Amino acid sequence: MSVLAYLALGSNLGQRAGYLAEAVRALQKMPEITVTAVSAIYETDPVGYLDQPAFLNMALAVQTVFSPLDLLAAAMQIEGNLGRERHIHWGPRTIDIDILLYGRESVQLPSLRIPHPAMLNRAFVLIPLRDVLQENTPPFEHKSIDKWIAEADDVKGVRKWGMLDWATGYGPSGS
Repeated sequence: MSVLAYLALGSNLGQRAGYLAEAVRALQKMPEITVTAVSAIYETDPVGYLDQPAFLNMALAVQTVFSPLDLLAAAMQIEGNLGRERHIHWGPRTIDIDILLYGRESVQLPSLRIPHPAMLNRAFVLIPLRDVLQENTPPFEHKSIDKWIAEADDVKGVRKWGMLDWATGYGPSGS
């Protein structure tokens, strides 16, 4: 059975848009995943660990037959293939792929929490998510995503940067 899931992607090292494009391409190549919507790309100030470059962030809607843990494993495999190293919590990275929502399911495991526990406090997650979310209200909440964005602390640090161009194989377009 296929489930609609939402993913957040971020990069702040090297060719940031290139890493986002490669991650989207890798997800789309998996027969168990169909990318159904891609947000704009937003440049965002770092949160938490501040001594690092700005991020490019985006969100995806995907249909998948993967279980939540299998989707996490696929995301981590793509991160590893794209050179992701984990040295500093919230530190610089080539690519980060987080599962935000998985249908209407709640998952509370040591290795995976869905809905993503910090997403409602992060405009850099919520703004791209709004681009691809099929409903204006996240499935586990009663407030609209616009109200959550208005209450987020980092709204001023989120700037629209560009798009991935689906027609040319996901290469970045825009500035």
